[in-house]
Amino acid sequence: MAEVSAEEEAAPPSSPPLTDDDIVRLAREHPQTSASIPSFLLSSTSHPILISYLHSRATAASSSPSLAVSDYIFSLLSLISLSPRSSPIPTLFSSLLLAYIKLFNSRQIPHDGNSLKTIQLFYLHLEIAPNHDLLAVADAIVSDLLQIVDPDDAQLLDLLPRCLDLIRNSEGIERGGEFVNSVVDHVLTSDWSKALLVKLVSLIREISYLDKGRCREFLEKVFFGMKGVDLQDLPSLVYQLLVLASKGFSKREVIEGIVMFFGSQMGSKATSIVRQVEGTVLLHVNFSVKQDPSLGQEVLGLARSDRRVFNNFTVSVLLSLARVRRFNESSIGILKTALLMAYRDFKSAKSCKWLPSDLKEGYLQTVKKVEKAVMRAVNDSNFGREHIVPSIVQLGFILLESAEDGNQKAFYNTNGLMGTEELGIQMLKTLFEVHDMTRNEIIEQCKFRILSLKPEQSMPIIRLLGYLIQTLPYPMLEHVSRLKELLDYFTFMHGKIATCFVTALLPLIKYSRDLQDYTILVVRKAMFRREDTIRIAATNAIIDLILAEKQSKRDGTYSFQDSSSQASCSQKAEVPGSLGPGLFQELGGLLQRCLCQQATVKEIMYNGLVKLVLVDPLTAGPVLDFLLPHFLHFYREDADDQLDISCCVKSESGKICMEEPLDCLLSSISWILLLQPPGKTDRPSDSSWTCFGFSLSQENEAGKIMSSESFSSALLKIRQCLRRGNMEGSGIFGHTQDTGSRTSEDEKTRSCAFILSGIVEVLLNTIATEMEKATDIEKVDLLKELIEFVNHYDSLEKSRSMSRQRNGIKRGNLRNAVLDIPDNTDLGHMKLSRARIPFIATSSIYQLLQTFLDQYSLNFSDGVANSHNCSQSSSSKFSVCCSKMISFVLNTSLQQIKTFSVLGKDDPFKTLVYGEIEMLGPPLLKLIWLLKSEPTLEADQKKKETKGRKDVEDRREHLHLALICLKELIKTCLQNPHHTSLLEDLVSLSTVEYPLRNVADVGPDYECEIASGIEDQDVKSKVLLIAKCIRPLLSELLGLSFLREAEILCDVVLMIGHELPCEWRDFNRDWAVCICNTSGITNSKVAKSLVKLAICLSSPPNDLNLAQEMTKELLKVMGSEGSNPLETSETYAIINHSTTSATASSILELIESVIVDMDWVTAKLKTFSPVTLKTTSLDLSGEHASALGFEETVYSRAEALVRVLSSFVLMNLKDPQAEQLLRLVTRFYKHLAQMSKLRIAPKGCKQVLPGLKFQKLVELTCSQLTVPLYSFVALMQRDQQENAKSRGLLSKIKRENRWIPDLIFQIEDYEKYLIQLSKATKVNLLRHAKRSTSRDFKILEHPRTNTMGEEEPPNHNNSTAVENERVTGGHQECGDDAEEGHDGSERATSAPDEPCSPLAAEDSESDGEEEEEEEEEDRPNPNPKRSKMSKVVQESDDAA
Repeated sequence: MAEVSAEEEAAPPSSPPLTDDDIVRLAREHPQTSASIPSFLLSSTSHPILISYLHSRATAASSSPSLAVSDYIFSLLSLISLSPRSSPIPTLFSSLLLAYIKLFNSRQIPHDGNSLKTIQLFYLHLEIAPNHDLLAVADAIVSDLLQIVDPDDAQLLDLLPRCLDLIRNSEGIERGGEFVNSVVDHVLTSDWSKALLVKLVSLIREISYLDKGRCREFLEKVFFGMKGVDLQDLPSLVYQLLVLASKGFSKREVIEGIVMFFGSQMGSKATSIVRQVEGTVLLHVNFSVKQDPSLGQEVLGLARSDRRVFNNFTVSVLLSLARVRRFNESSIGILKTALLMAYRDFKSAKSCKWLPSDLKEGYLQTVKKVEKAVMRAVNDSNFGREHIVPSIVQLGFILLESAEDGNQKAFYNTNGLMGTEELGIQMLKTLFEVHDMTRNEIIEQCKFRILSLKPEQSMPIIRLLGYLIQTLPYPMLEHVSRLKELLDYFTFMHGKIATCFVTALLPLIKYSRDLQDYTILVVRKAMFRREDTIRIAATNAIIDLILAEKQSKRDGTYSFQDSSSQASCSQKAEVPGSLGPGLFQELGGLLQRCLCQQATVKEIMYNGLVKLVLVDPLTAGPVLDFLLPHFLHFYREDADDQLDISCCVKSESGKICMEEPLDCLLSSISWILLLQPPGKTDRPSDSSWTCFGFSLSQENEAGKIMSSESFSSALLKIRQCLRRGNMEGSGIFGHTQDTGSRTSEDEKTRSCAFILSGIVEVLLNTIATEMEKATDIEKVDLLKELIEFVNHYDSLEKSRSMSRQRNGIKRGNLRNAVLDIPDNTDLGHMKLSRARIPFIATSSIYQLLQTFLDQYSLNFSDGVANSHNCSQSSSSKFSVCCSKMISFVLNTSLQQIKTFSVLGKDDPFKTLVYGEIEMLGPPLLKLIWLLKSEPTLEADQKKKETKGRKDVEDRREHLHLALICLKELIKTCLQNPHHTSLLEDLVSLSTVEYPLRNVADVGPDYECEIASGIEDQDVKSKVLLIAKCIRPLLSELLGLSFLREAEILCDVVLMIGHELPCEWRDFNRDWAVCICNTSGITNSKVAKSLVKLAICLSSPPNDLNLAQEMTKELLKVMGSEGSNPLETSETYAIINHSTTSATASSILELIESVIVDMDWVTAKLKTFSPVTLKTTSLDLSGEHASALGFEETVYSRAEALVRVLSSFVLMNLKDPQAEQLLRLVTRFYKHLAQMSKLRIAPKGCKQVLPGLKFQKLVELTCSQLTVPLYSFVALMQRDQQENAKSRGLLSKIKRENRWIPDLIFQIEDYEKYLIQLSKATKVNLLRHAKRSTSRDFKILEHPRTNTMGEEEPPNHNNSTAVENERVTGGHQECGDDAEEGHDGSERATSAPDEPCSPLAAEDSESDGEEEEEEEEEDRPNPNPKRSKMSKVVQESDDAA
């Protein structure tokens, strides 16, 4: 070939040179003529001429130089392609290509469609070029990348993949792969314009031989440069990337880059165009996943593993994937898990006291970020991404089904979060408002889920419906037909759901007369059902309908709208609401039927009528007229006993039940009379009263006018009758008409006493109301009447108590129907509860407190001076009356406070009955100080007479009850932020009216001075209340040995202290520690409260430091195996022989709380591990979280816990606390094993050396906890052996069979990971562990004495499962044998060149003893049954 070329070069041309036009003409004529190729073209001497033609055409003054060049090159290549490859054609081709590249880069040729055709022609003949010329071609292509500014400038890059592929596969080029890599590196290191970026993305899939590093670098450069790409180019660019990923090009990195780019970098550009672009990208992603399901798996895997990518675009991508059937469950599950996990992590972080505050704030920001991402995805759903709307509906209802309880909702609202329920409601509400197509689906889903889910799961769906009706009433009018279909199931719903559903419909009923009529029809049917819960729900619905109408009329919003002009033309026009009578008259028949139902229905109706009068006081007259005929069934004006209580109770199937709640009826009547406006009535016309079943003649018209007067007169007569009557013997209870047993009579008597007690409460409420406006002379008479009724009430309570004692009947069976009402159902103004609404208002209780307080203080202050002038009988009589009064008012106050949460905040009854409940605080505190400061208290204590002791006991009981009331009141006010004025009132009262007797009890003066300067009034009130009131009172009670009362105040300090900032908790902690140091209390309950107070008010890490100090002193008092116990601790006087168990219990509770926190922290520690941080950048608070600081915090906490536990394992603990300790230690070792495991780097990752904190923790655990722990277990079992005859030994052995092997397993699992970590890091972590330990725990037989005094031989035939569960960790060789610890089938317990186990006896000791034990096991036992009682789980002697 070389010779031929030489000859050709030497030979003269056979024909004259051709011009460029001749070449173009020949190429066009050649298909027709099939002439041979001119020799001029085949000669190497013609190459310069041919190349010159190319330059001349490019520089010619023509209108289209690119077309002239394209025609010439096309003609020339078509001619030379017909020549044999042995000719110099390849050299001509490479020269021509290089010349063209030079012209293209120098822009002498326009970059247009003609140039693109030329480059495509070169691409088809590229394999003609010689191998060594391809290197120059590749260099020429990438030599001028900076000049690429638009897509046409990048046309030459089409040749690059093919060129590099030929170079890489060519055998004639040495180190072709290195050259290809250098070209790729040159491209990657160059600056990319947006046109070059788009071009490279479209070409990179043809370069399939890139390694992972260059692929990652390429993608990083692409996603970094995407910020400058035009918005209209982004969808196509993303599609190219998805195609690239489907070819196997770094799928995870491609998916992550797309998600992060649109979620983070594009997230701030929330314009409509950007949202439309994102919608198009979502469609591309959805289509790509359908074509290549592996991309969907990558998306799911990325969302599971990396929390960085959870943004609004990720949510949209997952919702889009959920439209693919195979990914629906997984996508929705990931979104649900991410949301619930974010809420759960924040709650756990918030409750973990020792977690850094910045990390807590980080978790809060994470939850807010997640909520914002979800809502952003929902709000953007109408920007070209309507295909994700069904997925949003599905996710919204799933969140509603996973809704949290009321306490968690309050917790989230306090921290500015929505919570799962509110988030789901907002999602569905947004869709319902924006997307008309979703409305039918949302209503159908609500209907289906309300009927199919459990009641507690259906409540969020009901709240969703209520929210939609309140905010979007007119769109909801279009779905009245579906709501009516759901109403058809009213009688089949749970009572709570049925009631709440009707309540949710109330705002819509005022717009639709049709819906109101249908609701009334459904409720009317429900009143005839047998089920009590359905009738109760129907009664609630009736009351709610009437109240809703009255409220709407009062607010001027009750008028039925013509829905054809407001919502939909398909809705028929409604009847105006102003026509016809009100619902109270229309539903009179149903209300009358309620009077024939069980007592619970009547109570609901009575309370509802009071609410009606509260909403519209002008309806008081008609309501009283309605109740009067029913009241006359039980009231006899001319009889000696006006009330026929016996008719209120009946016997059914041998059981006494309440038929008429007469006390509730009288309470309602009294409230209505009080609320009735003087001189005003709202009586309907006579025709409207026919709905009640009767018409008014002249006679009953006269009676109707006097209904309020009749009730007033009747109540006055009842009041006089009960005042003068003997409650037990007056015959007011009636007589049984059958000859039943004594038990039935007692039950009826107790039931009647229960009703009568309620009536007395109603009368006391009336008297207290009158006292507010009475003159001083009238107050004297009212006070006497008050005392008489309190005495009557006390006698009734005694009667009921004696009846229960005789018959063994538990209180609370009378109102069993009331207890069936669902509780804690909050929807708008209604809140049902199991608790009964009190008959006495808070204002009345306040008046009673003030009255009794004045009388008590006055008489007892005069009692000392006039004790010699007063007779013993009068003093005793007053003392008894005073005791009854105080007992009554305190019990009533406690009931009032505890039932405060019965009604919702918008319930009209809330203001009427409870009012400002914080007003009870000051009089309660006055009473507490008065009872505590009673001057005759100490003298009475010294008396030996029964009467003196009785008075002292009564006053102490009153003090105890008053403190409980104050505690519950403070608790209630702390839970309701709008009632915080109580704390200020108590502080003012403590400072002004009751100054401290001992100023030293308050503590340092600077504490109060600093507290006075606090800007936050809430914190200031809490600090001053503790400092000026609670702490001095507690110190004084401790001095008086009022231990039960002091325990209550400890709870108050702890309750308020938890609400204080850290620095103010420390003040109270120091005070509590001071008491523990100096007070030698022997009462275990008070000691436990004080120790718990000192520990719980300590901020971490001081809490465990204090616990460590107390544990050391506790060890001295309880004693250990080698030391004698002390009588009392020298440092903490509160730790003595009487309080050791209580102190240990308090510290163990702290340990358990720390371990509970570690359950969550250890699980999250994986996120902060060095290996995880290499692949995941945790960004909680907007900045990178300090993993090292988090780990050191966890290790420091664990180290402090080890120090506390190390003292416990040396104590002589009793069995229950010893078992609790070992269970806690087992859980702790499980966490230690997890921490050690996370320190081990997986394959392919660099192993990081353990930090000093971790090494110190391991050293401390091995030396101070693991070693004595085995001795502790052995000592426990030895004590069991010595007390083998004690009761409950067998059950204890069974418990040990469970937790001792588990403990040993967790210890060895921990040591296994330590061994692996030691080998990986070359750091000996087990240098403080002892040599091999035999952990053979077996059943030891001990001789038993039979009834004849002979020893029974041991039985080995029926051994328990202990020996089968024994865990053997000893007798393993060190050194090379321990290397097998990495094998999962073995439990390695030793480190290289170190002892194999942390605790053991020497090998030489264990061998001989084990042989002796094996010989004992071979002996027969003739009595297997008796031997089971003698078996004790104990560690073998060689492990002792």
